[in-house]
Amino acid sequence: MDYLGEFIALGIDSIIFGICMKQYFYCKNSISAVKGAEFHEVGDNLKELVENSPENKIDYVAIRGAVKPLGEPLRSINNKDISGVIQKLSVKEHVVVRTTSGYWSDQEHTMQEIYNTVPFILQKGRDQVEVVDAMAADILDLETISDFFEPSAPTFVDYLWGFFTGHRQRGLQSTEEMLREGSIITGIGELSQSSSKPDSLVLQPPMNGTPYYLTTMSISSLLRKLDDRRKIYRWLCFMFGAIGLFIGGMVLRRYLKDKEEQRLANELKKSLEESRKERRQRVRDKDLRDDQICVVCRTNPREIILLPCGHVCLCEDCSIDITTDCPLCRSSITHKNAAYIA
Repeated sequence: MDYLGEFIALGIDSIIFGICMKQYFYCKNSISAVKGAEFHEVGDNLKELVENSPENKIDYVAIRGAVKPLGEPLRSINNKDISGVIQKLSVKEHVVVRTTSGYWSDQEHTMQEIYNTVPFILQKGRDQVEVVDAMAADILDLETISDFFEPSAPTFVDYLWGFFTGHRQRGLQSTEEMLREGSIITGIGELSQSSSKPDSLVLQPPMNGTPYYLTTMSISSLLRKLDDRRKIYRWLCFMFGAIGLFIGGMVLRRYLKDKEEQRLANELKKSLEESRKERRQRVRDKDLRDDQICVVCRTNPREIILLPCGHVCLCEDCSIDITTDCPLCRSSITHKNAAYIA
């Protein structure tokens, strides 16, 4: 319990360090994977590449094409002229909250988030690739169609209630985002033949765990974004690693200090015990009857009473090592006191 606070802080720091380290290597491996992926426009050559690949699939490839829905597209709720294949509707509450230090700070909370999707393909001319499980993409770029903020109109009672509760509402923000029909995007994932339509191709999340991307960015822009993330996590690893080393050093320093103090205390205790033992030897009577001699060493006088049995059968030297049972009646020892017999 002496190091409970330090161990809790070290444990929390280790967890954060582990998460940052995991994300750092994830970004690093993602950059290597994207750099190693072949880039193709949607076209006739993709079918030939897939057919000539092992198991009729390419584990990791980047392809670019225009988004086209399979069937009826989704319509924007704010602009009926805009259609798409993925729609994200979110409502956020903006509030002002009083912190523990007494200051007021702006915060936002997501109250509702809804995704609507329809099947779609990437197309160029007459060639097409179906995109599977788009919501599993690590990066899914959506275009903001509308973003409305409706401020609240609090009354005097609301202001008064907010002052006492430390929570005041500023308003609601409604946002609509879409992957629009006709958008040119780059899909990075596993390309294979469709199981239901052998003459069709599908782009899906890689089975080997490599990241899956559907982005409007170029490959170079995506690599820069991933590299920026990698650098952030690298600095976080350095920072929390240094904090962990500092806390660990403090714990080690305190442990060594406590051990040294304990060693000195034991040496002092042993020295005092030796000096006490020598003094006892000088003042002890030598001419003793058998009923006055310690039952263990048979040399020193009986000096200690054992409780609760009440036997006076040990000298002070022997009583140091006998702590559990009385040597005469074998009853448990709870206390020891000095005793003198005439």
